[in-house]
Formats: sequence, structure tokens, C-alpha cells
Amino acid sequence: MNNIHLIPNEKYAFLIEMKVRDYECDLQKVVNNANYQRYMEHARHEFLLSLGDSFAEMNQQGVDTMVAKVIISYKQPLRSGDRFWVGLNYHKEGARLVFLEDVIKMEDHSIAATGEVHTVVVKDGVLTRGEYIDELLSVFESKSL
Repeated sequence: MNNIHLIPNEKYAFLIEMKVRDYECDLQKVVNNANYQRYMEHARHEFLLSLGDSFAEMNQQGVDTMVAKVIISYKQPLRSGDRFWVGLNYHKEGARLVFLEDVIKMEDHSIAATGEVHTVVVKDGVLTRGEYIDELLSVFESKSL
């Protein structure tokens, strides 16, 4: 039972609740593997909104955050109607902002999938060191203390 999280929001920088929709399931009646990446992407978008910004606003300023690498490990399937959380944490690796994300079944707090998503920031078409995101995160981290 080492994949149990008693209180998920104490483990993550950001946590969002979601529900599996029928059309996300495949012929085996489980969530299609590609949808886990969508769930994780939605969590990152909502996390950015919680920081007071959005991808659309960033783009208007010539700033784009792009995925450079994704690793997803599938532990157990989600099924239609399942309620779940996506919890995320992050850290910097050079210019990359790396998100560590868990898809957690609400029913028993077990892990359905884990992801590691490496992102980079481009400004006006040029790779940056991620200063834009660093500034957003510094505000978030100072509020969290």
C-alpha cells in the first residue's frame, strides 16, 4: 500500500479535482492512455491560472511554455465516472521547469499514473533560462511560506 496518499493536498504544490468522461475511455472501458497526458496538461494550465497568468496572456507577450519531454508510468486504470485528483510539484533543472504529476483516484487515494513533464520557455522564438516562470513561481512560493 505504498501508493496511498492520506491527504493529497499536503503533498502537492497544486491539486485539482477531475472526473473521467465516457468519451475518454477506449474499447477496454478504461481511460485511453493519451488522456492521462491531457489531465496533466490541464493541471499545469490551472496551476498557471492560480499564479495569476495564462498561456494566452503569455503568448500575447511573446512568451511560450513548451513541453520538451514527457514520461508517464501507468499504475492502474481509471474508468468512466471515476473522480480523481491531479497533484503536481515542480523543480528547476537548468533552463527547464520539471513537473512531477500524480493522477490519484479519489476512491482510495491510490495512484493511477505518474508523470514527469519537462518544459522550456521561449520568448520571441528564442529559448530562455525561464526567468518569466521563475518570477511567477517566486510570488507563489513567497505566499506559500
